[in-house]
Amino acid sequence: MSISTKYHGEMEVAQEEIWHFDSGIPGFLNEKTFVLLPLEDNPLFQILQSTENKNLAFVLTNPFYFNKNYDFKIDEGTLEQLSLQNEKDVAAMVIVTVKDPFEKSTANLQAPVIFNLSNQKAKQMILTQTEYKTREFIFQQLPASKG
Repeated sequence: MSISTKYHGEMEVAQEEIWHFDSGIPGFLNEKTFVLLPLEDNPLFQILQSTENKNLAFVLTNPFYFNKNYDFKIDEGTLEQLSLQNEKDVAAMVIVTVKDPFEKSTANLQAPVIFNLSNQKAKQMILTQTEYKTREFIFQQLPASKG
């Protein structure tokens, strides 16, 4: 299928590349299908692009790269909604708010996006009773570079 994207222009995507968010994403409940696209200039980040709305795209990253101690439990409702039965089928990413300068960018550690790799279902799960915030600085958590 052909889609229009915010950052990659027109492109073809295979049906098996489409992620299904049955409940949408908070704030965008009618948006149910997305694709993950690489961000070629920076492999640490990906774009979660709506297949229906060219202008709806989120920058995602693996939170464990920036915060090795990041930890949460997937709630029962999410396990059921995504039909998750095996830990090896789970991937978690977080939405990044890109700032200028880029080093001031933040990530929403309070609401990770959970992917079931076995069935292409996904959901943004809002953590309750957590100290994680919706705007956590990500670069201050990287180990200091040597040099």
